[in-house]
Amino acid sequence: MNFRSKKVPEREQSRRLTYNDIGGLSREISRVREMIELPLRHPELFRKLGVEPPKGILLHGPPGCGKTMIARAVAHEAGVPFLSVNGPEIIQQHYGESEAHLRKIFEAAQQHPAAIIFLDEIDAVAPARDVVLGDVEKRVVAQLLALMDGLHGRGHVIVIAATNLPNAIDSALRRPGRFDREIEINPPDKHGRLEILKIHTHAMPLARDVDLERIAAATHGFLGADLAALCREAAMLCAQEAIPRTVADGPLPQSLLSSVIVSMTHFERARGEIDLSTTRQVFSEAPDVTLADVGGLEDVKALLREAVEWPLKYADRFAHARSAAPKGILLTGAPGTGKSFLAKAIAGESGVNFISVKGPELLSKWVGDSEKGVRDVFKKARQASPAILFFDEVDTILPKRGQGSNAGNISERMVGQFLLELDNIDQLTQLVVLCATNRPDLIDPALIRPGRLDLVIELPLPDKEARRAILGIQLKGKPVDADVSADWLAAQTEGMNGAELGALSQRAAMLAIRESIARDPSAKFQSFTIGQAHFSAALAERKPRHAS
Repeated sequence: MNFRSKKVPEREQSRRLTYNDIGGLSREISRVREMIELPLRHPELFRKLGVEPPKGILLHGPPGCGKTMIARAVAHEAGVPFLSVNGPEIIQQHYGESEAHLRKIFEAAQQHPAAIIFLDEIDAVAPARDVVLGDVEKRVVAQLLALMDGLHGRGHVIVIAATNLPNAIDSALRRPGRFDREIEINPPDKHGRLEILKIHTHAMPLARDVDLERIAAATHGFLGADLAALCREAAMLCAQEAIPRTVADGPLPQSLLSSVIVSMTHFERARGEIDLSTTRQVFSEAPDVTLADVGGLEDVKALLREAVEWPLKYADRFAHARSAAPKGILLTGAPGTGKSFLAKAIAGESGVNFISVKGPELLSKWVGDSEKGVRDVFKKARQASPAILFFDEVDTILPKRGQGSNAGNISERMVGQFLLELDNIDQLTQLVVLCATNRPDLIDPALIRPGRLDLVIELPLPDKEARRAILGIQLKGKPVDADVSADWLAAQTEGMNGAELGALSQRAAMLAIRESIARDPSAKFQSFTIGQAHFSAALAERKPRHAS
């Protein structure tokens, strides 16, 4: 039977999608096709084998990953009627109406020799009955179970459901015979992102400097919707620049339209405007510093490069050696030695997503909320991988267990949850957990073992050479007198850490500004420099907080 000849009902038609309109999901599409197209095109094969064809597929993944697009493309390519139903539309006001509405949908699909029913946001229709309080939802779940069990009498009707909360669905649906296969839609890899970018820019006038491969390499963790938004934002920036203020309302001249070209600069600016869908609920940032901005600590920087950057850059060599990158790294050291700054720098150096979590932010007075916060943070980080998940002040959430009781033993439960999440990190996930603390003696010892926080790196106080490098970075770009040198300052700042050296530089600049204002209090700017006397005065005011 040629199902391609069947016309999609008018009310169910939408913009016709094909597999060529979807990029980066070839593996997921092939799995859906084998579950849907094979039973629809060759039902006699299943009769010969004596087995029932699959009747249901559950697609799950983060919002914007392409679940709805896959369902529509499969229906259009298979050439069968496609009945799309949003979950909340099924819930009606009066008693029994919701179940009747659901039955009508299945009856309408049964009128065709073959059809696909697509239930979007199925978690709103079929929530877990042991959790939901409403009686309507429980009846709808029971009705949906009965309809899916009655597939034998309704022809070749396949149910596709989509959700971004698969664990919120009633467990009775998630078994063979109802939803026979669950397919997770993951964020695309570099090759997939390149495919998506080519699809969204195929009609866009691009300048010669636009390098889609470079954009694909720099957009770790971007979903299809994020990449579409990136292209749209780049086009909007180009449009804003193209329209001169002198142009009146009305059609733009053809000469102006022919000169409109989207350049690499537009994509780079748009990249800073897009927030990842997967990390929108956690603090994520694109660090603007690299390891070159870190003075000294050469041995530490080399270790971090090996642990974070090499597994991404030389993944084939790690696979050849059957070696795995470390899952976690613990940075320790006195306050002000640069632990947080170093974490941002290695993320900026490697170009991966950086998710920063302050330890106390996860603590909640409600039972179970703190552990849920840990689970959610790891879930978002996996979806945005490759990524660095950074926990600052980790001793506040992962203290030693058995050291006394707190309210509901929250800390002990959080330690247990954290250990489980670390153990569940797959080596293919490309997620590195980076923790920082100045009190490693307070951390639970179960964390500091191979397989969890593999590397423990202590950041020392900077020696003279390291202080010279830090001061060189601090003085770069400042109007400093020729008689002020980083070597001289390094010799005068024994025992100071990186934060104190930065504060010293800022204090010297403030003293120079004070002197300039005292010399000429008018608003008219007068050039001035920061001299050795200002640094000497700043040194006299400050005392190093740490012994050498």
